[in-house]
Amino acid sequence: MSGMEMTEQVLAKVRESIRNAKRSAFYRDCFADIEPEDIRTAGDFERLPFTEKDDLRRAYPMGLCAVDEDEIIRIHSSSGTTGTPVIIPYTRKDVSDWAVMFKRCYETAGVVKADRIHITPGYGLWTAGIGFQAGAELLGAMALPMGPGNTDRQISMMIDMKSTVLCATSSYALLLAEKITQRGVLDKICLKRSLIGSERWGEKMRRRIANELGVRLYDIYGLTEVYGPGIGISCDFECGMHMWTDYFYYEIIDPKTGLGVPPGEVGEIVITTLEKEGAPLVRYRTHDLTREMSGTCSCGRPYPRIDTLIGRSDDMIKVKGAMIYPSRADELLTQVDGVSSEYQIMIDHLNGKDIVTLFFETETADEGGRGNIERAVKDSFKEKIGITIAAKAVGMGDLPRSEKKSTRIFDNRY
Repeated sequence: MSGMEMTEQVLAKVRESIRNAKRSAFYRDCFADIEPEDIRTAGDFERLPFTEKDDLRRAYPMGLCAVDEDEIIRIHSSSGTTGTPVIIPYTRKDVSDWAVMFKRCYETAGVVKADRIHITPGYGLWTAGIGFQAGAELLGAMALPMGPGNTDRQISMMIDMKSTVLCATSSYALLLAEKITQRGVLDKICLKRSLIGSERWGEKMRRRIANELGVRLYDIYGLTEVYGPGIGISCDFECGMHMWTDYFYYEIIDPKTGLGVPPGEVGEIVITTLEKEGAPLVRYRTHDLTREMSGTCSCGRPYPRIDTLIGRSDDMIKVKGAMIYPSRADELLTQVDGVSSEYQIMIDHLNGKDIVTLFFETETADEGGRGNIERAVKDSFKEKIGITIAAKAVGMGDLPRSEKKSTRIFDNRY
């Protein structure tokens, strides 16, 4: 089975987590016939039911709380904009543990006390901004809690305060890189490193951000339901993300069957918390797709690694019998010369047919050159995914930029 090894020590922690989880109204009902002592082997554990995000929504507002409510010092909520929100309560220990993990992320990325950390992810109910800040403060570095938006002020503060570390989504990091280049102020920027999280991103976007900002990039992983960002990060060797498995146990499963996949095969991450007090989770399906990285990392850290995320199992869209993931579009566009990292896919239903239009940016200005690139993109999509699309080249910067996460696929059929 792919994922962490289920040692006796981990099993003991899992049993304790189940015991704690059953103090919540949600798990008291969900695990009514399950006792922690029943979990004696990895097989016993793998027969436990999964926890889904819809389950957490049904527990709104405080059905996940596993301690007395007067022990809760903070709540956070998932960043979704539709439906009932997911409320995650945190105890003082939860907040402290999260900061310890985040500090570890900074240290893995080579960030030190002398650094000045420019934080652009959002604050409020979303976990992002405050997590980056807490880790920076525990490290002892200077935090600049900017939050998203007001790009002109972001750049001014970046210059005036001599920020050395940028924390952002990949979409906003790209927007900042483009604006800095347009203003011709790169020589005034002191950035050395950038921690990027919240959304998957392709190799072309990665190269653009690194080259235009002159920084070393690190992928940071996390989700609100499991503390927030900071539960894993890539290191200097860029061979996957180290996962802080002293705080949680993870599996990698086949999204369709729910069974573990062979080591190295792509599957969905499932997480069980081992230390969380406020809202322990057992076998929580993240829907994030990745694979286990084998062997020991050259950096020497003992923590297991997962590969850079390739997408989400619930991001898949079916068109003309073919499955489309944003990651597949990223991969195809990376292989076509003259195509930038930015694209959008529009799916419409006209005259009884599904119509797929792929808009992509290119620096090529002449009509003939753009026509050649459009044909190359169309042919590649047909060959690799199996459907015919309309490929439309647009100029650099013509597609919208986002201060948060970018939406890549727009399904207008429903």
